[in-house]
Amino acid sequence: MEERIWHKAYAQGVPASVDYENITLPEALERTAKRFPDTVALIMMGKKISYRELDELVNRFAGALAELGIRKGDKVALLLPNMPQAVIASYAVFRLGAVVVMNNPLYTESELEHQLNDSESKMAICLDLLVPRMHKLKEKTGLESIIACHIRDYLPFPKKQLFPFVKKKMHRKTDPNEGVHDFLDLINRYPAQAPQTEVVFDDLAALLYTGGTTGVSKGVMLTHRNCSICVQQLKAWIPDAEEGKDSMLGTFPVFHIAGFTTGMNTAIFRGLTFVLIPRPEPGIVLEMTRKYKPDWFPCVPTIFVGVLNHPDFPKTDFSFVKGCLSGAAPLAVETIRQWEETVGAGIVECYGLTETAVLSHANPWRGKTKAGSVGVPVSDTDCRIVDIETGTKDLALGESGEILLKGPQVTKGYYKNPEETDNAIRDGWLYTGDIGYMDDEGYLFIVDRKKDMIIAGGYNIYPRDIDEVLYAHPKIQEACAVGLPDAYRGETVKVFIVLKPGETLTEAEVIAFCKEKLAAYKVPKLVEFMNELPKSTVGKVLRKELREMEMKRASQKEG
Repeated sequence: MEERIWHKAYAQGVPASVDYENITLPEALERTAKRFPDTVALIMMGKKISYRELDELVNRFAGALAELGIRKGDKVALLLPNMPQAVIASYAVFRLGAVVVMNNPLYTESELEHQLNDSESKMAICLDLLVPRMHKLKEKTGLESIIACHIRDYLPFPKKQLFPFVKKKMHRKTDPNEGVHDFLDLINRYPAQAPQTEVVFDDLAALLYTGGTTGVSKGVMLTHRNCSICVQQLKAWIPDAEEGKDSMLGTFPVFHIAGFTTGMNTAIFRGLTFVLIPRPEPGIVLEMTRKYKPDWFPCVPTIFVGVLNHPDFPKTDFSFVKGCLSGAAPLAVETIRQWEETVGAGIVECYGLTETAVLSHANPWRGKTKAGSVGVPVSDTDCRIVDIETGTKDLALGESGEILLKGPQVTKGYYKNPEETDNAIRDGWLYTGDIGYMDDEGYLFIVDRKKDMIIAGGYNIYPRDIDEVLYAHPKIQEACAVGLPDAYRGETVKVFIVLKPGETLTEAEVIAFCKEKLAAYKVPKLVEFMNELPKSTVGKVLRKELREMEMKRASQKEG
């Protein structure tokens, strides 16, 4: 690409343009298994699976999926935390030329119903505890079969040592006659020879759901080209990982774009040992760090904050860590400072979207970083800042406007949604909805979000999802959810409510109602009752004004 001001900020050896390999995700696994057959690919709770074994397991499971009717182009929904089955299933689907549909296993039935229907998923591969929910959804969606996965399947010790209190639940039975199959039963039935399916670079690989201006989640289409190139961009940016030897903590969930690309696909492409953490809490992350001594430490900001403040932090050695990466939410400058002072390893803060397969910007590895900046565009990535009103006028350096991106990692659009695709991608440029500015060296600073999305603990929360749940309450007349700064989660959810005349409701009752309807991380932490909500002249509730009111209150308290 043409020379840009940010290219001068690149670390030595990082190219402005990369000579990419046209290698699909299943081909990358096959190659890594041949290069590093005995290298440990996955670790979970002490159980180790080599790359040779992983490749064989993927082939076996691909054979099982083919026998169950999965063909090239079919959609297969995954609802799994970070466990071996999530990686095996993903790559088995890829190997058949089918499409992985990543779903958050914490989603409620109504949230999943939309995504399963929208994606036209034929099969769900889920944790055993979710089988009853999937049974209900079979009647409302196009699901034809369900595959149950058990934590016990890949434990190196008897399950009762870890899960004595859920022993009965973990023995949930499966019945092929009802369209429910057991993951290990299928794996053990098929040979380590995958069905022959041609998978090409531009085939669709995955659908990952994200929200939009309407608040309705949309399936971001990522091809093997998008996914493979993004991994290769990250490799060019951080070339220090020793392939076949280094290890990486798997704290980002693989159903999230950060864990999907930065974790799973990067580890497999480069032959790294992927230490799976199903439930990334600070104490567990520190325990895994002491036990496995990972070379690479990628986390969401809440984990960095939690680790710094955990009682086990002072007794944990980090001297072996080569690098730390942060993404999925803004990282406070103070957190970066504390981490670098106490740990000694710098944090490379990255920026991107699901629509960019995770990455568009990053602070230069072993290069110049700037406090509060998410860095510069990575190789082959272009960036513009345009006026918010028309989205056509390029702004001067230092002026804030909407961030536009272009690059080979950018999605070709949203599944079955040409209207949203045309709105988001214009003349080859992705309109991110984020507001920021570039300085005179091309470093990007995020200052606001055009969309009202809330990011809490690395998860995207769309306020309208919460609003609609509250509007369904018989005592609520109006409601509006906003995100407020939170030292631990990045942001937390507060709702403002106007009750119907003569009605009474408590904060606890509102929160309890939301817990029944929303995934746990979307449930409001704060509730305020008001006589009326601020509105525009056409009657639209001014969400931004409510947030500004809260920020002003906080500022006055601090003053």
